[in-house]
Amino acid sequence: MPRETAAVMPKLMKAATSSLLVLMLSAMGSAALAAERLYIFTEHYPPYNASVSGKGFAHNEDDITGICSDMVKAALSRVGYDYVMKMRAWSYAYDWVQGRENHGLFCTARTEERENLFQWVGPLASIKWTLFAAPDSDITLDSLEDAKELQIAGYKGDVMSEYLVNQGFNVAKGMSGDVNTRRLMLGQADLWVTDGLVGPLVAEQEHGITGLKPVLVFRETPMYLALSKNTDPAIVADLQRALDDARAAGELDAIEARYE
Repeated sequence: MPRETAAVMPKLMKAATSSLLVLMLSAMGSAALAAERLYIFTEHYPPYNASVSGKGFAHNEDDITGICSDMVKAALSRVGYDYVMKMRAWSYAYDWVQGRENHGLFCTARTEERENLFQWVGPLASIKWTLFAAPDSDITLDSLEDAKELQIAGYKGDVMSEYLVNQGFNVAKGMSGDVNTRRLMLGQADLWVTDGLVGPLVAEQEHGITGLKPVLVFRETPMYLALSKNTDPAIVADLQRALDDARAAGELDAIEARYE
């Protein structure tokens, strides 16, 4: 081997080793960033969560708005985690998030039945569990028990619908709540169970129907960002601190005021 070549070889080996080390560190850094990425899901449930397009799905945060959506964004803006926010059907997202690391779902009603299924960040807003009748209905209720013999429209995975089913009520569950106003108007259901704000808003925006009759409010629950049990508790704690800071700064009150 010529002396010139022998002299150059150690330098080439050193450079190759350095390049390999840089690639390895870069790969490790990319893996770390990927591990800290959060995958946040929601549903079309105005005014709490809504797609800008009005459709029941969205692929990024810029296409998602609403009271809870803006609150979650306010918290996420205060932490350094990369995240993806998507809108999907509730039943799909609810099942998808559970068991997956760094996955979350909002606005999720925090109930005893769900308490041990998630880690919780909140509260965000609260929902009023309301039974609505069609504008021309003469149904009146003094108590929830009075609705026992009536057909109630709900949807799969909805906390209010599931509660009524478990209590022995007659609930017809679709894949989403968007069509339930029409079911009332067509006489396919006597009542519709939904939130007190959501019902009239969806009825008017989706179907041009006004005058829904709220016949009974039977419960109220807080809503949260629900994170999977597989998510690092340190991430959950970071998000809770960020939400608390946003609330202390008046951001959450300002968000609610924008939707009044």
